[in-house]
Amino acid sequence: MTKSQSPRKTLAALAIFALAITATACSDDPIVEEDNSIIGTANAAGQFSTLITAVEAAGLTATLTTGGPFTVFAPTDAAFDALPAGTLDALLADTDALTQVLLYHVLDGEFTAAQLEGLNSVETLQGQPLVVTQGSVVVNGVTVQQGDIMTDNGIIHVIDQVLLPPELDIVATAVATAGFSTLVAAVEAAGLVEALQADGPFTVFAPTDEAFAALPAGTLDALLADPAALAEVLTYHVVEGRVFARDLDGVVSAQTLAGYPVLFDLSDGAKINSSNIVATDILTTNGVIHVIDQVLLPPAGDIVETAVAGGFGTLAAALVAADLVSALQGDGPFTVFAPTDEAFAALPAGTLDNLLLPENQAQLQDILLYHVVGAEIFSGSLVNGATAETLQGQSVTITVDDGVKIDNANVTVADIITKNGVIHVIDSVILPAAN
Repeated sequence: MTKSQSPRKTLAALAIFALAITATACSDDPIVEEDNSIIGTANAAGQFSTLITAVEAAGLTATLTTGGPFTVFAPTDAAFDALPAGTLDALLADTDALTQVLLYHVLDGEFTAAQLEGLNSVETLQGQPLVVTQGSVVVNGVTVQQGDIMTDNGIIHVIDQVLLPPELDIVATAVATAGFSTLVAAVEAAGLVEALQADGPFTVFAPTDEAFAALPAGTLDALLADPAALAEVLTYHVVEGRVFARDLDGVVSAQTLAGYPVLFDLSDGAKINSSNIVATDILTTNGVIHVIDQVLLPPAGDIVETAVAGGFGTLAAALVAADLVSALQGDGPFTVFAPTDEAFAALPAGTLDNLLLPENQAQLQDILLYHVVGAEIFSGSLVNGATAETLQGQSVTITVDDGVKIDNANVTVADIITKNGVIHVIDSVILPAAN
């Protein structure tokens, strides 16, 4: 006869059986993995429902789920709500436009907040750049509210405004912006509209209407009547490539489409030549506009012509006597340390008259060429203790610890730009070492 089991053992056996059945059943169920992609992370955050809807409408869900790695600047629902009335509906109804806007928020590759802070601009998948501002991460003027949300296929940075890519070229942007009517009229009169609507990219330093109005009486009318001269003035405001405000840090000069350099000074605000840069980084489809408060005028003459027009009578006479006029009217570029008439007058009595004698032409050439360097040297690039080889063969020494000096001569006026170089005015004649 079999001995009956106790109720406790029977219950234990049933529990084990039930667990086995449950385990078997569970093993047949598919395992659902957590979606840690950009899209999955955005979905789980709960504040990107409009972004998710837009991504789906644009057909970008798969790309942002399995592609990458990408960096996404993700506008919140509140950011989309803040768009002008009708903008979101219009975008959702226009897949191409919507795609362009969304791709303008996406970078190819992973960029942490720290990495972005070290950049001046970043190229988006839409093709246009975003401008990065110093300090906390700010792109196109929009501050990242939360950065470095890591996902399996990239990084999300949360922003509280929707970024809209530029839709207009440089000319159309100027037309659409208040304060540039004179500039637009000038561009049309000079026949430069088509050139400034080309692919570029270009950087335009755009004078305001007030800047044109501040020109000497008759200047603007004369320029409008002379398309070639007007074109030279306008192209002197244009630099090839996109140069954003942060790109100017440490930059001394840039070559313009007119063929002459402009100078930058960021020591007290931001200046280009003598003009203040009053607004920066206006993005266009083919470049960037910076607003300035003065019209930039290109150099009117070469080094010799500028010296004559500037009242350097003794220097001009010495150049003629030394037969160096044609040399300093060559292509260059040259840097000339130009002594004033007073500097020549301060030479020992009889020295200048003796140098101007025909039989001393070689000695005069030697002295004058000691004032000339065969390259452009602007004051912003001078380094204390540096030397520069002159066309005479010896080198001058530059010091900047107590004002700017060339050998023992003080630079009293710097950076007079000419068509073939630059002039720095000095207060004494510098003399090469005796052979």
